[in-house]
Amino acid sequence: MSLRQMEYFVTVVEESSFTRAAELLHVTQPALSHQIKALERTVGGALLERLPRGVRLTPMGRAYLPHARLAVRSAFQAGRAARAAAGAEGGELHIAAVHAVAVGVLPEVFARWQRAHPGVRLLLHEHASPEALQEAVERGAADLAVGPPPKDWAGPVVPVGEEEIALVVAFDDPLAHRTSVRLEEFADHAWVRCAMEPVVDGRPWLDLVCEGAGFTPRTVVRTEHTSTAVRMAAAGVGVVAVPTHAVRGGIGEDCVLLPVDSSWRRPLTVFSRVELAGVAAAFTELLRRSAPYGSRGLSPVRPNADRDGPVEVVR
Repeated sequence: MSLRQMEYFVTVVEESSFTRAAELLHVTQPALSHQIKALERTVGGALLERLPRGVRLTPMGRAYLPHARLAVRSAFQAGRAARAAAGAEGGELHIAAVHAVAVGVLPEVFARWQRAHPGVRLLLHEHASPEALQEAVERGAADLAVGPPPKDWAGPVVPVGEEEIALVVAFDDPLAHRTSVRLEEFADHAWVRCAMEPVVDGRPWLDLVCEGAGFTPRTVVRTEHTSTAVRMAAAGVGVVAVPTHAVRGGIGEDCVLLPVDSSWRRPLTVFSRVELAGVAAAFTELLRRSAPYGSRGLSPVRPNADRDGPVEVVR
């Protein structure tokens, strides 16, 4: 069997049609059918059931498909990695990131990259959780990932900065005028929880820190994306703990960002399946030089300028 035959098979499955697959692959339909039949002879049985309208996987085809997809993706990534290693002035770079980083960190970095390397196209793949991010890199969907440190990762992991976690509340929250807060002051608040919340020793991080402050957070809403959680908090649904860069990065809601007395920080990393070289290494270095991403030295975001001096309001 050949890689080309596997690519043909995967395309037919994804398009559910020999006709559409042949158009995408720029081959004739008889030639495509011939290659699929040759592949089926090699593996020893039918992979596809031909229907009057479309195709359907056989049991053998369902077992074969994930391995064929991985082989095709790996071959594509291998070629892309080889071209990327040749230098930072050609080709494209696929970058995976958790949503909060995509919103709060990467826009400015991408703009700087494009000014320095206009010949390199950047493709961003956003993911809702660190687990989904790690899975995407493992299956070869991106050249590198930007997010929290991955668990049990065999490839390179490069620290590039640090995220600060703070609390977001609505303007009319009783604590909104404060320059900083203690976590225990939010024991009676409703909480909005996000899929991006870290897990420590098998438990959600927020549960652990609130337990240390003497209370259990009362969760009223769970969201997939950080931006959604911030909008919920801005509307008064509940308080949310998020990276400060996600709010300052232009989510676009009027809200109050409150630093916690015991500062919460976590590392931000770049990780990949293979050693970073060429455009991947150059992008990682640019990202590292763009750090930090927290709010140290910045005024807290709060609504009333006449209470405590100059303020910064997120809009």
